[in-house]
Amino acid sequence: MFTIRAAIASDLDSLFDVSGHLATVNLPHDRDALAKIIDASEQAFCGNLAPDKRAFLFVLDVQEPNAPSQIVGCSMVFAQHGSRRAPHVFFDVIHEERYSESLDRLFVHKVLRIGYDHQGLTEIGGLVLQPSLRGHPERLGQMLSYVRFVYLAMHRSDFCDEVVSELMPPLEPDGRSLLWESLGRRFTGLSYQDADQLSRENKEFIRTLFPQGPIYATLLAPEAQALIGQVGPATKGVEHMLTKIGFRYADRIDPFDGGPHFHARTDDISLVRAVRRLRVEDVAPLPERVPALDGLLATDLQSAPHFRASRGKVALVAGHLIVPPELATTLEIQSGDEVGFLPWP
Repeated sequence: MFTIRAAIASDLDSLFDVSGHLATVNLPHDRDALAKIIDASEQAFCGNLAPDKRAFLFVLDVQEPNAPSQIVGCSMVFAQHGSRRAPHVFFDVIHEERYSESLDRLFVHKVLRIGYDHQGLTEIGGLVLQPSLRGHPERLGQMLSYVRFVYLAMHRSDFCDEVVSELMPPLEPDGRSLLWESLGRRFTGLSYQDADQLSRENKEFIRTLFPQGPIYATLLAPEAQALIGQVGPATKGVEHMLTKIGFRYADRIDPFDGGPHFHARTDDISLVRAVRRLRVEDVAPLPERVPALDGLLATDLQSAPHFRASRGKVALVAGHLIVPPELATTLEIQSGDEVGFLPWP
C-alpha cells in the first residue's frame, strides 16, 4: 500500500536518505535543516504560521506486509514564495535586437535583468523518489507531484493566484554551475554551494552585490550561455508534466544556476480544476453495477499527520462517494467525511 501523508518528526532518518538523491535549497541533504523543515511543515498543516512561512512537506509511505513502513519519496508546496522581507528573485531573459544599416548586420542578444517579486507566488518543489522506484507501474512520481495540487485545490484560499516551479538545470558532475562560475561568483566571491546555502536564510547579498542593470549574456563563456533556461536531464520528466497541466516557461531563470522558471495561473492548472470536494456516503464494498473510478483520494485529519492521500478505486452514486473499507482504513475516512478526489488522468 502506497500512502502519501504530511511529514512528521519520526520521518527524519528516512527523509535524510531520500534527500541525498536531490540535495537542493528546498530539500537539503542536511539532518538539522531537514528537522527544521519537518517541524515547520507540521506547523503549516496546523495553520500556525504566516502564509509566507508555510511550506507543506508530503512524504510517500510504503507499507509492506510484516514490515515497518518506509519513506521513499517526497514533494513540497510553498504557500507564498516571496514577501517584502524576502522577495522572490529571478533574472528576466530578454532578447534584444541590434542592427547596423551600414554593415547590414543583425545581432540578437540575450540580456539578463534582475527582478524581484514582493507579493509572492505559490511554489512547488522538493520532488524526489528513490531511484529504484522510478518507472514503477503505480506511477509513484506522478502521485507525489499531483498530491500538491490536490491539497492546493482543497485549501485554495491559503495559496497565491500564480504558481511557479523552478526546474533544475544541467550541472557539472561535481555539482558546480558553469553559469554561476561565469557570473554569480564574479559579483559575490562565493562558490555556488555557499551562495545556494546562504540564500536559504538571507537573500540580501543578491540585491546588494548583483548588478541591477542589464547583463549581456554575449559576454559570458559560450558554455555558460548555453545553460540559460535549460532543463537538466533528470528534470525533463517534470518539465513534460508541467507543460501538460498548463505551465509555461516564463522567460525567467534562477539567478544562481540559470534553471528555468515555469509559471501557471493557479485556477488554470488542469489538475486544480479537476479536483472535486465530495462527501463519503458509505464505507462498503463497491457495487458491481456502478463503474469504479480510479483516482487520488485525500482527506484532512484532526491530528498528526493532519493529511493523508492514496490512489484507489471508489464509486460515485448521486454525487456521493462509496469508499471500499481497505482504502477508508488507510486514510482514516468514515461515512460523512468530506474528501478531495482527483480522477486519475
